[in-house]
Amino acid sequence: MTTAPRPPDGDWLGTPFLRFTREAGFGVCTLDRPEARNAMTPAMYFGIRYAVRHVDADPDLAGLLITGTGDVFAPGGDMGGGDGSDDWLTFGSALGMDVTPFETLRQSTKPVVAAVNGLCQGGGLQIALCSDMAVVSDRATFRVPELFRGIADTYYSHMLARLIGPVRTRDLMFTGRTLTAAEALDWGLVARVVPHDELPDAAREVLAQCCRTAPHARTVIKSSLDNYLGLYDRIGMQASLGAPESIEGFLAFKERRSPNWVHPDLRLDGRL
Repeated sequence: MTTAPRPPDGDWLGTPFLRFTREAGFGVCTLDRPEARNAMTPAMYFGIRYAVRHVDADPDLAGLLITGTGDVFAPGGDMGGGDGSDDWLTFGSALGMDVTPFETLRQSTKPVVAAVNGLCQGGGLQIALCSDMAVVSDRATFRVPELFRGIADTYYSHMLARLIGPVRTRDLMFTGRTLTAAEALDWGLVARVVPHDELPDAAREVLAQCCRTAPHARTVIKSSLDNYLGLYDRIGMQASLGAPESIEGFLAFKERRSPNWVHPDLRLDGRL
C-alpha cells in the first residue's frame, strides 16, 4: 500500500491546509484554508517553519515564496476552534518560538518573499515582516489586534519599534487600527505594493532578483540585519499567554463581544 509522503520525506508540510509546489526553481507555500479564512492552526505555523528548512536543505530550490488564497493572506492563529476542536485555550502553548516560524524565517539561508494577497494581521503580518521581503497587493490590509486579545506580544512591540519607530508602534498596537497597503508602504512595513492582478508575477520576479545575489555575502548581510532587530522579551510574552486577560480576550473573540475590561460606554457590537 502506497502512502503519501510525510516530513521529512517529500514536500508534505504536515497539514492539508498548506500546499507546497515547485515552480521554476522556487518552493511555493500556499496557505489554503478558505473555510476558516486561512486562520492558522499550530500545524500550519509549524508547516511554514518546516517549509523554510525544507527549501534551505534542497539544492534544487533557490528560494521560497509564501502566499495565501482568495482575498486573505493570513489573519493569525485560529482562536475559534475552526479546525473542529474547541480546545482553544491550548493554543497559547503553540504560540512560542518552538512552533511559530518567525525566528526561522529570520534565519533562513535562502531568500523568502511573502506575496501578500489580501488581509494580513496577527501572526500573518509577522510572517510578512520576518520574510526577507514582502510584495503586497494594493488590496491588502494590515492590523495588529493582539492587545484586543489580552496578549502582550513583545515580539511585535520590539520589531515594530525597530521598523517604524515607537510612535507609530503605539498607534498601530494601542488602537488596533487597520492600515491600507499604501499606508503600510509609507510606514515602511512592506517593501513594494503592486496591482492585485500583477502580484504573483511581481513577487516571483523579486524572489528571482534576491536569488541572484551571492549566497554567502547575502547571509552576512542578513545576519547583520538580524542583529539590528535583536531579541525580545520572551518571558513577558509567555507569561501573558493563559493569564486572565488573554483568557477573557479569547472568550470575547469567540463570543463576538467586547472584553470585560472595556468600559460599558465604550463597548462595541461584535468582536474587536
